[in-house]
Amino acid sequence: MSRTGLHPNVLLLQCLISTFLFHALAYTEEPTDRAAKSDGYCSKILRAQGTRREGYNEFRLRVEGDPEFYQAGSTYRVTLYTSSPSYFRGFTLIALKEGKGGNREEDYAGNFQIIDADDTQFMTNCPPAVTESTPRRRTRIQVFWTAPPTGSGCVILKASIVQKRIIYFQDEGSLTARMCEKEPLFGEATEKPQQECCACGTAKYRVTFYGNWSEKVHPKDYPRRANHWSALIGASHSRNYMPWEFGGYASEGVKQVAELGSPVKMEEEIRQKGDDVLTVIKTKAQWPAWQPLNIRAAPSAEFSVDRTRHLMSFLTMLGPSPDWNVGLSAEDLCTRECGWVQRLVEDLIPWDAGTDSGVTYESPNKPTIPQEKIRPLTSLDHPQSPFYDPEGGPITAVARVIVERIARKGEQCNIVPDNVDDIVADIAQEEREEDDTPETCIYSNWSPWSACSSATCEKGKRMRQRMLKAQLDLTVPCPHTQDFQPCMGPGCSEEETSTCMMSEWITWSPCSVSCGMGMRSRERYVKQFPEDGSICTLHTEETEKCTVNDDCSPSSCIVTEWGEWDTCSATCGVGMKRRERMVKMPPLDGSLCTAEVVEVEKCMMPECHTIPCMLSPWSDWSDCSVSCGMGMRTRQRMLKSPAELGECVEELEQVEKCMLPECPTDCMVSEWSEWSQCNKSCGKGHRIRTRMIKLEPQFGGTQCPVTVQRKKCKIRKCLRARKEPREKRRSKAGQDEGPEDHQGCKMRPWSSWTECTKVCGGGIQERFMTPKKRSKGTQGSSCRERKEIRACSVHPC
Repeated sequence: MSRTGLHPNVLLLQCLISTFLFHALAYTEEPTDRAAKSDGYCSKILRAQGTRREGYNEFRLRVEGDPEFYQAGSTYRVTLYTSSPSYFRGFTLIALKEGKGGNREEDYAGNFQIIDADDTQFMTNCPPAVTESTPRRRTRIQVFWTAPPTGSGCVILKASIVQKRIIYFQDEGSLTARMCEKEPLFGEATEKPQQECCACGTAKYRVTFYGNWSEKVHPKDYPRRANHWSALIGASHSRNYMPWEFGGYASEGVKQVAELGSPVKMEEEIRQKGDDVLTVIKTKAQWPAWQPLNIRAAPSAEFSVDRTRHLMSFLTMLGPSPDWNVGLSAEDLCTRECGWVQRLVEDLIPWDAGTDSGVTYESPNKPTIPQEKIRPLTSLDHPQSPFYDPEGGPITAVARVIVERIARKGEQCNIVPDNVDDIVADIAQEEREEDDTPETCIYSNWSPWSACSSATCEKGKRMRQRMLKAQLDLTVPCPHTQDFQPCMGPGCSEEETSTCMMSEWITWSPCSVSCGMGMRSRERYVKQFPEDGSICTLHTEETEKCTVNDDCSPSSCIVTEWGEWDTCSATCGVGMKRRERMVKMPPLDGSLCTAEVVEVEKCMMPECHTIPCMLSPWSDWSDCSVSCGMGMRTRQRMLKSPAELGECVEELEQVEKCMLPECPTDCMVSEWSEWSQCNKSCGKGHRIRTRMIKLEPQFGGTQCPVTVQRKKCKIRKCLRARKEPREKRRSKAGQDEGPEDHQGCKMRPWSSWTECTKVCGGGIQERFMTPKKRSKGTQGSSCRERKEIRACSVHPC
């Protein structure tokens, strides 16, 4: 069958196979000129078809986590792999919008990112596609794929592979992955709400952080020393300000939290946002990272939200780590029903701030340059990662955060209450006691009722008070600022005979002062009022004194509680142990903090036995670890003493260097230089290219290949000169033509050679002979300028 009778797809298949074989085979002949790029190559590779077997699934395309949906702008790891002994030599990977043919640039979805340039590169004739860098046997390649923006619809990721001389391309099955756009959820983290908040009044919340990062839950490489959570830092804020977000870049403040656990810079950034921030959220650090709740209460903080600042964000560092954190980003506490979220529970996995390139908890500091975007950690990031899972399973949560609404203030406008608690809150507001206070008297709110003065069923009384803040009209008297009410001890009140269900006490608030004596409070709310319609008189708030730091002078500093003692440095006898604490606030006068932050003390372990070790003789030295050159060899001996006699500190293994004959060294040559220009200005000539020997072979290594290549060139035909007598031609044989006798022309002598066109890598030089005076009767075509060319600077750059 003639070439013109072949089907276009068969031609394309032959073209792809030929192209692959061209790259895969090592040529010793001169390379041919590269063919011109084909128009529409992207669309052509989509139509390539190869032999397809039934149930053929040796090769697989996998998106990390096997998601059915993608998050717009998120980055996913894409793997093309096969199981040994199968392999593939080449491949093509594309991402198309579903239903598109690939003829236009807008048909392609998202962007690929190269992970290993030695394995993968973008296709020259089709930039959206990824292909192999060099054809060779391989069983796996990986790239990153960033999902397209919102509104792109479903995406088809397709792979073709080349195994030997066969191309396989599948439109479904193991070499194709389909992902559709994830529908945005209202209030989802790191996505700004699509609608304005319609809630009225304000709401008060308490956020409580429960660290679940422990050696029991996350045993791989768990750091036993200095494991901790840094101080939690965040804010309630508007849609115009995002303290941090997935897909964004970490600010300097976020970087300091992520790498150092320091919240100072980030708090400064938050406070500079002015009206976009309602409350700064802070808690103290936790040393060690995990302790039972009966030993240490979970840290918490209170904050408020309103209609314009209804988002909440925070973060805390997982330490030690390169730049790993957990937290919430732009969590929306406003509901679609114009109310406030009652309770929110979120399990948290760590994320990478993109500022440090470490892969283990205690990796050395290695800044990421250029800085990368914030992204969640995955179980396939790196085999040395403590969260690595070769199956790509989910990371076990390292923390849980609970956000609880503890109060609502101001008039509430939600048409449909959130739940029963909201109904109760609304009823309580409607049943407020009538207040006959004159409008000219401005008071603070009443304090909670005090405890009853009687602890028995004898009558006593309780008190509440308020503060007179302003008296606008001195002629109108202002009522009393204290109020008393009869009461009896617990269980004696008539109101308590009817069921009044209360919530559990919410944890104590932080102390009201950062130094000295202050107050702290805790609250609870009414879950169910008495069935007889009476008012529940059980108090909903408690306050008590708290002391943060007795020394409140300007030169004093505030420090955290001491952490746990480290393990003793000795396994027997006397050793040392230490514990640490952190500076929460430096001295107000700018002086250095003199409080001790590290304590060291002796620790006593069981007595060390001094009975001599009983050891076997040394074994023979092992064979050298290498077959040539410098290596290592070892020998061992065994401990013969009973274990109960104590620990033996004698060495049981020795290692020393060993030297074998030098390893063969193969010849190394440089890359070929560029081809020189033709050495003739007309007729047949030649071009040359050269390469240099960088390393001579030694100790029987491979000999050097040729260092000069020559190929013919033909510029144009030379014009025939006038015949000369045989005797005259014979006299000129083997000699350069002189300047006086060139075809009857008077010629000037040869000029000097020009400078080389390149300083390295192969250039050319030229020299010229020009006519001086043309003889009478000489044809003009025979009296032309002459030129000679030679190669120069052939050494590599």
